[in-house]
Amino acid sequence: MVGEEGAFVLGWDEVLTEEELSMTLKVLCMSEEEFKEYKEQDGWEEDSEEEENSTLSNEALSRLKPPCKKLLYDSVLLTLESYGVDLKAEQDLLNNKEAYEKLSRREQQALHVRYGQKRILHQLLELVQ
Repeated sequence: MVGEEGAFVLGWDEVLTEEELSMTLKVLCMSEEEFKEYKEQDGWEEDSEEEENSTLSNEALSRLKPPCKKLLYDSVLLTLESYGVDLKAEQDLLNNKEAYEKLSRREQQALHVRYGQKRILHQLLELVQ
C-alpha cells in the first residue's frame, strides 16, 4: 500500500501521495471485522467515487476521523524523533551566521532540507491535533 519507499510525500498544501495515504489510513483505522469484510470484496478499488476524487489537502487532513488523526499524529512524532535534533536547534543554526558559514556547502544544503521537512511535519502536527 505504501509503495517501495515505505513513506508518504507531504507538501505545504496537500499530501502528494494522497491515494497511498488515504488507503493506508482507511485500512489501519478499520476494526478487524471491517478489515476482513473489506478484504473479501472483489478488490481494493471498490471505494466510492467521492473518496477517489477527494484530495488530502491540509483542510481535509484537519477533518479526518479522530482515530486517523491520532495515527498520523503519532507517526509524525516518531518521524520527528528520528531526526535527533529538533526544529528549534536547526533554526538557531540557520540564524547563527558564524556557525552556519563554518558548515560545508553540502552540510548547509542538508540543513535547509531537514529544516523544511521538519516545518512541514510540524504543520501536519497542528492540523491533526
